[in-house]
Amino acid sequence: MVVRLVTEMLNNSDTENLRRTEGWIFDIQRFSIHDGPGIRTTVFLKGCPLCCLWCHNPESRSSQRQLAFYKTKCIVCGHCAAACPNGAILSGDERVDWEKCRVCGGCAEDCPAEALQIIGRKASVAEVVDVVLRDLPFYKTSSGGVTLSGGEPLFQYDYSLSLLRAFKEEGLHTAVETCGLTSRDRLAGILERTDLFLYDIKAVDPAKHRKLCGADNAAILDNARFLDAQGADVLFRTPIIPGHNDSPEDICLLGEFVLSLSFPHRLELMPYHAIGSGKYEALGMLYPLPDVRPPESLEAYREILSGMGVQLVSGG
Repeated sequence: MVVRLVTEMLNNSDTENLRRTEGWIFDIQRFSIHDGPGIRTTVFLKGCPLCCLWCHNPESRSSQRQLAFYKTKCIVCGHCAAACPNGAILSGDERVDWEKCRVCGGCAEDCPAEALQIIGRKASVAEVVDVVLRDLPFYKTSSGGVTLSGGEPLFQYDYSLSLLRAFKEEGLHTAVETCGLTSRDRLAGILERTDLFLYDIKAVDPAKHRKLCGADNAAILDNARFLDAQGADVLFRTPIIPGHNDSPEDICLLGEFVLSLSFPHRLELMPYHAIGSGKYEALGMLYPLPDVRPPESLEAYREILSGMGVQLVSGG
């Protein structure tokens, strides 16, 4: 009896410590239907080892909080300039001197129009779980759950592991969206607590991957093979970027890689879009692909892959 009580006390202590663990997030999106099966809540973590030219979440690259300025909301009231201790607020449309800005947040706090906003905040595991559990009935009726996204969730490994442990304690279906550029130990560490991996394959050709994403893809492909060998449920996802990774050779390399694995893993093709381009301007960044337009159709790529025997899916 005493041993059982001590064990329960230790378990409760472990759970309490787990729930206090903090990490950096920039959004929690409820009622998501594109990041795994059913209705889900997607938790977006900050920090990523890649720098993809088409990234639609540029606010996820940095692991720290950032200031964003949405000029269309600005009413030129002058509150921000008065609140800034570093002289980082300018006149005119540019408004922010990004080199002087120290992201103290004073300008955003005093902006009545919310033209200035702080992107990214620390959140405890308990806080995130509390938000996620608000939609528990929807998960149950739709076979949904919770998805960790970013950025790259494994960039904040301890935090992501703690979140997944907490989600599993609540009996939730878990998915992790990953670029695969992480250590084998980290991937293995979350394996038991991840029901589905949404695994990005940007390009199979290593030189092209370095050009498009700023890093080699050897570890990414090796980690995909590791998950395959472990029998993990993996949905590969590839964004089609016209003029960059959409040649017949690129598509065939992608199909050959997926078919080289032991299990018949699924592949989702995602059309390029420039929805996130406004975020670059708000963060004082230049959008790298201003002249790229979304593909008119993905059918030609689908025909190539289907002809090779690749199992294609639509949506997450």
